[in-house]
Amino acid sequence: MKLLVVGSGGREHAVIKKLLENKDVEKIYALPGNGGIARDAECVNISATDIDGIVKFATDNKIDYAVVTPDDPLVLGCVDALNEAGIPCFGPAKNAAIIEGSKVFSKNLMKKYGIPTAKYEVFDDAEKALEYLETAPIPTVVKADGLALGKGALVCMTREEAIDAVKTIMVDKKFGASGNEIVVEEFLTGPEVSVLSFTDGKVVKPMVSSMDHKRAGDGDTGLNTGGMGTIAPNPYYTEEVAAECMEKIFLPTIDAMNKEGRTFKGCLYFGLMLTPDGPKVIEYNCRFGDPETQVVLPLLKSDLLTIMQACTNGTLSEIEVEFSQGSACCVVMASKGYPVAYEKGYEITIPEDVAPNVYVAGAALKDGKLVTSGGRVLGVTATADTLPEAIEKAYGLTEKIHFDNQYMRKDIGKRALEARK
Repeated sequence: MKLLVVGSGGREHAVIKKLLENKDVEKIYALPGNGGIARDAECVNISATDIDGIVKFATDNKIDYAVVTPDDPLVLGCVDALNEAGIPCFGPAKNAAIIEGSKVFSKNLMKKYGIPTAKYEVFDDAEKALEYLETAPIPTVVKADGLALGKGALVCMTREEAIDAVKTIMVDKKFGASGNEIVVEEFLTGPEVSVLSFTDGKVVKPMVSSMDHKRAGDGDTGLNTGGMGTIAPNPYYTEEVAAECMEKIFLPTIDAMNKEGRTFKGCLYFGLMLTPDGPKVIEYNCRFGDPETQVVLPLLKSDLLTIMQACTNGTLSEIEVEFSQGSACCVVMASKGYPVAYEKGYEITIPEDVAPNVYVAGAALKDGKLVTSGGRVLGVTATADTLPEAIEKAYGLTEKIHFDNQYMRKDIGKRALEARK
């Protein structure tokens, strides 16, 4: 089989490595991929948002199956376009990807179908939003309606911060048209949990839970990033919590999307907060999370391609989705200065014995050498029987990798270890 994977980050590298475990896979093309992905797939310089270019490449090269992983192409309708060209695909159609593409849509969906989430108000006028904030409960969360590279949700601890957030999103248009509408949301407290799930629009098969580390600095300090590391499973996500989420959140969401004529097939990501009032949805993503994928897929025992095809074909109930009982830890090695300004172009050395544990996110090939080209450069993942072992192993692997200007958090998994006590 010839496969095509759309995307260029560590998440895509994790997906590609897992797909290669299937004996029927003879070749994988990555569009556009990156310098590190080039070890495992043929990278083709076609942008993930060039839908016409992707479809033409897929048809010209007689692709048997495509996997669309990033949010932008999904929201733009990449899966629809590939399907119209006769290429079967993993990922939701455009009308279902709106569950991530519009915060206003997802909040209204949850309200309509009684899915637990934070109380909220929607505004398309900055003056009205600012007026509301004069008396709104503080702290609060201000979210841009559309996609904003995972950075469109601003947690505001003071009224001044909330006012600044509205101005940043709606007046200064930091996230462009994504900020034409905003959601002002109740501030929830409790442990956060990420749960990725496979669905064919009828059944939901959750993957192992994970815990992301969004802040740039140790002790959860500093700016929000795309994620500085993850561990799995999340110790807060007990069997009892999982059962409650399935009954009150996962299945009702799939049901709600079906009732709206927006059947969701693919990977649906549930960003949850375990509040004193029970689990609530903070956000939905219409795709694999990054870097959650880098700890979840290494624990998957079942064949990924078989599961993906079952999601596409509506036969997921017939497939066993099994995860190992172990733990995983992913440490992100970033460029110093991320997520603001950072230098690029430093050569990366990854020993051969470490390479299978490395998912390359921001690197390019220059004169045959792998060099840094992004803020998050590598995700280094280790699995083990226990979480302490996985953490120790992952950090041990990072010591064998070298590039100048590197930065990483030293406390990935610390919160999870404390929770287990």
